[in-house]
Amino acid sequence: MTEHDSSTHRAPARPPVADRAAFEAEVARLRLREKAHTREGDAIAAARRRLPMVEVDATLELTGADGPVTLLDAFEGRRQLIAYYFMWHEGHEAADQCEGCTWVTNQVRELGFLYSRDITYAVFCQGPYEESRRYRDFMGWEMPWYSALPSNDELLTGRQVGSMHIVCYLREGDRVYETYWTTLRGVEVMDYDYALLDLTVYGRQELWEDSPSGWPQTMDAPPEHPMRTNGRPIPQWSRIEEGRSDDLTPG
Repeated sequence: MTEHDSSTHRAPARPPVADRAAFEAEVARLRLREKAHTREGDAIAAARRRLPMVEVDATLELTGADGPVTLLDAFEGRRQLIAYYFMWHEGHEAADQCEGCTWVTNQVRELGFLYSRDITYAVFCQGPYEESRRYRDFMGWEMPWYSALPSNDELLTGRQVGSMHIVCYLREGDRVYETYWTTLRGVEVMDYDYALLDLTVYGRQELWEDSPSGWPQTMDAPPEHPMRTNGRPIPQWSRIEEGRSDDLTPG
């Protein structure tokens, strides 16, 4: 038995068995809904491209590896910028940092496809630079990393500071415009694990899901922390096993 089997040590429920023809008929029926979902996603993306934009002060200050920089600098000369606003718990070690932000940020590896379309991706951490940069190094991430603390309130004006956000920007010369933003489950667009889990018969195995009776929903994390196991964000365990220190104290 595995640690995720039910407490009664019974095998989890499973779908009924059908012959190939009946199976393919049900898949075809579901495919109609999947295609409608895809087309609706395309329509939403088209509407997103037609949103108005709002100008943002291009001189708003961030902190980078070499000290203060501006929002404009974070574009790295490209025309567009996608910024992920990473939640931060100041003064805490790695185990106490946001598992949701760790989960989605850990998916971002190859940036060449974005660069080829004149887009820069960067993390704007909502905590001190040195402390949060040590977390980036602990996790082994290589994307551009800034502290948004100097201008966090202005950058996220009208939104909940301290929550995860994706914000998209457009640069026209020395002027910067915000074109879109999303938060909470909207940041799932960064992740492929959930997309793959959603294809499987048992799904994400989380308590909120609409699954048949008897389906395993026994992840050891509480429902408000589904990306945490044994007391820390799931992707951290491989780093701990490698002997990396999760002490984020600068210096």
